[in-house]
Amino acid sequence: MKGLLRLVRVELRRLLHRRAVVLLLAACVAIPLVIGIAEAIDTRPASDDEVAAARAELERELENGRYERDVRDCVEAPGSWGLPANLPAEEAESACRDVIEPTLDWYLWSPQLDLASVRDEGSGLAVAMVLTMLLMLVGTTFTGHDWASGSVSNQVLFEPRRGRVWAGKAIVVTGTAFVVSLVVLGGFWLALDTLASSRGLPHGGGLLRDCLAMALRASFIAALAALLGYALTMLFRSTVATLGIVFGVALVGGMLLAVLGFDGNLNPAHNVLAVILHGFHYSAEVPCPPGDMSGWCYEDRQIGLGQGLAYVGTVVAALCAVSLTVFRRRDIP
Repeated sequence: MKGLLRLVRVELRRLLHRRAVVLLLAACVAIPLVIGIAEAIDTRPASDDEVAAARAELERELENGRYERDVRDCVEAPGSWGLPANLPAEEAESACRDVIEPTLDWYLWSPQLDLASVRDEGSGLAVAMVLTMLLMLVGTTFTGHDWASGSVSNQVLFEPRRGRVWAGKAIVVTGTAFVVSLVVLGGFWLALDTLASSRGLPHGGGLLRDCLAMALRASFIAALAALLGYALTMLFRSTVATLGIVFGVALVGGMLLAVLGFDGNLNPAHNVLAVILHGFHYSAEVPCPPGDMSGWCYEDRQIGLGQGLAYVGTVVAALCAVSLTVFRRRDIP
């Protein structure tokens, strides 16, 4: 155990002194920072000048007699405007004005910061996916340089137990990816929560806990991605080959599964999202019921967190086992 810990410390120093790795880790901080700033700017409250300009535009529109004519027509026949046909006159006029007359919101587009939307379908998910890709590159770049430079042969001379060499590198890559991702995502959500609090919007409590839980799950996926990149590079002994295979599977894998009829719960992207989002819903094509001549029928299906974890964990564990076995038995040039 002491020998493994010593090897982990050595590999950690090597990782943090690799220039390409340092640049990728810097990108892991810089890109989420830029995305967070953009989110804050896009959802900033309207300024006084913007509110005044929108109110002036609203007043000009209300001065237009067209809306009054439409309101009178609506009061006479509310049913033709989607309202109950038997409304009393006073209620009909109020309802018609609500439906027809413009409001300040029509001319003042100022979206509010919604942490739940950011988490489930907005920039929060984008940050998680960016970190996953960057940290996968960290895993493959770190060990790819060792194969390209031939330093692996020197490493196994100092530590002949190849399983320990493989494990030491894997622990460093996986642990670094998890810590970096957790710190960056945790900081991202805490910053947005503070911003929401300063604007008087929903924040903290259960909402913040859910966001931080999403950060934890996304960090787990990012760590597995780094481990996967490392394992594949140890298997193929080439960064280029690993990246080609990974991006090829990402681009073509889903389409191939769909052609073979296995799309849906076997789609890697769906299972990754199921882990990050604590469940993922998708539409699956199903046979149409009798009498339905459309030819296109779908039903909503869900991949749960447990299924996503089992799928992702099994794939990564299997590839790691193959990588370790090949590394222990193959000759090293």
